[in-house]
Amino acid sequence: KEDDLGAVEEQRSVILHLLSQLKLGMDLTRVVLPTFILEKRSLLEMYADFMSHPDLFIAISSGASPEERMIRFVEYYLTSFHEGRKGAIAKKPYNPIIGETFHCSWKSRVPSDTSSNSSSHSLSEQGTVSEESQEQAESDYHTVRFVAEQVSHHPPVSGFYAECVERNMCVNAHVWTKSKFLGMSIGVTMVGEGILSLLDHGEEYTFSLPCAYARSILTVPWVELGGKVSVNCAKTGYSASITFHTKPFYGGKLHRVTGEVKQNATNTVVCRVQGEWNSILEFTYSNGETKCMDLTKLSVTRKRVRPIEKQGAFESRKLWQHVTESLRDGDIDKATEHKKALEERQRNEERLRAETGEPWQTKYFVKDVSNSTQVEYLKCQPSSMS
Repeated sequence: KEDDLGAVEEQRSVILHLLSQLKLGMDLTRVVLPTFILEKRSLLEMYADFMSHPDLFIAISSGASPEERMIRFVEYYLTSFHEGRKGAIAKKPYNPIIGETFHCSWKSRVPSDTSSNSSSHSLSEQGTVSEESQEQAESDYHTVRFVAEQVSHHPPVSGFYAECVERNMCVNAHVWTKSKFLGMSIGVTMVGEGILSLLDHGEEYTFSLPCAYARSILTVPWVELGGKVSVNCAKTGYSASITFHTKPFYGGKLHRVTGEVKQNATNTVVCRVQGEWNSILEFTYSNGETKCMDLTKLSVTRKRVRPIEKQGAFESRKLWQHVTESLRDGDIDKATEHKKALEERQRNEERLRAETGEPWQTKYFVKDVSNSTQVEYLKCQPSSMS
């Protein structure tokens, strides 16, 4: 459970002091923000929120045609943001330490009607059942596994990968977050891209991510998404363009999103979408049919994470456990002390590597030499994570 931070009125003097040292457009990557606005989890764990609806992710592969698979991917993509930003108040996750990893998995069953408008039930949402019944139930479920790793400190690049072996599909992404001070807002650009691979179909869907903005940082901060993103499948010739609209200064709706799916060869629009990325989306298809998805009513599958005592020293929850415990106890000074110790250790290790000329060795990802910021998961076929 993540507690809301509430308004930041009592910390206004701290924030005003921080803002007085910033200039418009300043890169905030190396600016130390106050500990009290932290979210009590790592950015690597936050990326796992993209898989909060594993049933929609799994259903992409069972689309009967390239057109249907692209539409299903867009439906999944547009439902993947609201869970991570479910709270009304903007909070900042921990900046991952280089070498930090986060692992989790989900059990999910695709319903007999695999249309994305259906909602499945996760094992964590079931009532109390016998062990024998649960074993039988689990045999009907697919597993989605996820791993994220902080592969670079400067620039701060994260890689994350998820797969469903039963469906022979995986997604592989790298993200570099760049923050800028915009006056009464903070803008975060998500540099990088993801690739969904449907190995049974030989298809790859390349996609980008929107920018995020923390607004009203002096009162009750809140988040909105903005910018244009694209999805492309070179093999099938289908693409999608999606626009996350920021709220105009006067009037206009919050969290609005619009988009369309095209067949590139004929420039034919096969699907249009409009609505809010955290509320209701309406899809209109080329045959005239429409479908509404109420994201607030979609079932959320809780991720499974190993207990901290069974985690490695560099796994997110174990690495940050003392910071998290201090924040939960309301001891901001102690949380700041533990956070500084982790960051200082990272700086010392980086300094030592610079002196010895020894490059950092990643655990799960390797750098794509054709792109200085790109990383790829070290894999050929699912599953390299078993």
